[in-house]
Amino acid sequence: MSISGIIIMHGTRPRFFAATSAQNKLVFALSLEPQIVPMRTYSKITAIGRARRDNYCTGEMVMQVVWRCCCGIDVHKKSITACLNTDGKREIREFGTTTRDIKTLASWLSESGCEMIAMESTGVYWKPLYNLFEIMGIEAIVVNASHMKALPGRKTDVKDAEWIADLLRHGLLMASYIPDREQRELREIARYRKSLVEERARELNRLQKVLQGANIKLDSVVSDILGKSSRKLLNGIIADKEFNADEVSDMIHGSMRKNLDKIMLSLEGITTSLQRRLIASIIDHIDDMTRRISDMDNLIKDYMTQYEEAIAAIDEMPGIARRSAEIIIAEIGKDMNRFPTAAHLCSWAGLAPGNNKSAGKRKHGKTTKGNKALKTVLTQCAKAARNCKDSYFSAQYHRIAARRGKNRATTAVAHSMLIAIYHVLKNGVPFNDLGQDYYDNFNKEYKIKSYLKRLAALGYSPDVELIPA
Repeated sequence: MSISGIIIMHGTRPRFFAATSAQNKLVFALSLEPQIVPMRTYSKITAIGRARRDNYCTGEMVMQVVWRCCCGIDVHKKSITACLNTDGKREIREFGTTTRDIKTLASWLSESGCEMIAMESTGVYWKPLYNLFEIMGIEAIVVNASHMKALPGRKTDVKDAEWIADLLRHGLLMASYIPDREQRELREIARYRKSLVEERARELNRLQKVLQGANIKLDSVVSDILGKSSRKLLNGIIADKEFNADEVSDMIHGSMRKNLDKIMLSLEGITTSLQRRLIASIIDHIDDMTRRISDMDNLIKDYMTQYEEAIAAIDEMPGIARRSAEIIIAEIGKDMNRFPTAAHLCSWAGLAPGNNKSAGKRKHGKTTKGNKALKTVLTQCAKAARNCKDSYFSAQYHRIAARRGKNRATTAVAHSMLIAIYHVLKNGVPFNDLGQDYYDNFNKEYKIKSYLKRLAALGYSPDVELIPA
């Protein structure tokens, strides 16, 4: 009796079958919906999706069971649906999202002998569960929701929980990287400070729009609209004061007096009482944001005392200042053993190109999605590093920008910076800049010949004296 089998996809979920030609039907090794399929339709084993199989020599396609007792959880804002899978037997229960309900869920799983829990990374709703499971010593993983989506039209909370439990039981889920609680709290502080800085910038833009609406062109003359001199002038505008040259000269800084005439012209606007009150309100909000940002700076400085050595090491790199170093440490931590290689870290951060290969040809692969906060700050640091004339990052940027464009060059520099950060933190060595002339040390003879050909094409000859332009 000949035996063959196939793994086929039903929606997005794999079904595993073993077939016998004698009965001309498929006998299911693992299937949620038994079906009769003609044997002639399939002549050999075909694998679709990610599957682990064993016992092929016995004629069965059997999924490898990794966890005997596990639980899949579908998390929402107000409800939790849990599916406990014990030796293939399922038990479904629903809970609320309060701390008491989550403790009840944890107690039920502990009493049932649950070995592993998996849940989707749905917004921030997974965090209370993960925190309590971590405190109670219950093993749990958080999984990217896109890795286990069900077919639309056949999706319910119960089916989602069952599907998560099935995938977890057979080891088909890849856990997301979740740092320890201390680092998670540090991330929250750093990200909150970032949101305050962004909100302050938005308020500054609103202030400039209101001033433009009143035809006050102060921001076109001064470099800092919220500087000490500018604030004095804005306070005069709020008070609806008539300015004269002597008063303005006393208000502004000495270096600004050479532009006194331009400043006087920029203040000749027409403001209404409503606009003046709005300007005062916006400035008050900006001052409040400035105070809050200062408080966050002090809080982060006190909280990151144990990371001072790592922050100082990263701060030595071109383009990275202390605040950026604090954000980087808050996102990745200082223990690089959690990432096998620097390539793993870059992929997790979303700074590595994705795979796009078909028919033996590698096509353009966009960068993958990753840690948004880390990717943003490294991109900003890369733009700053391109202006450091004597650094390797500047040479790398200009070399790539000439061929591939500025955006790709910036991403490439950010990728190189993260690789350097990985080795600095992992090996405990100081950063060693390769220098601006790094690429000039390769193929010198070839480059000389290339430049001479280019000069000859432009009409230059060693025998011809150059005429100054």
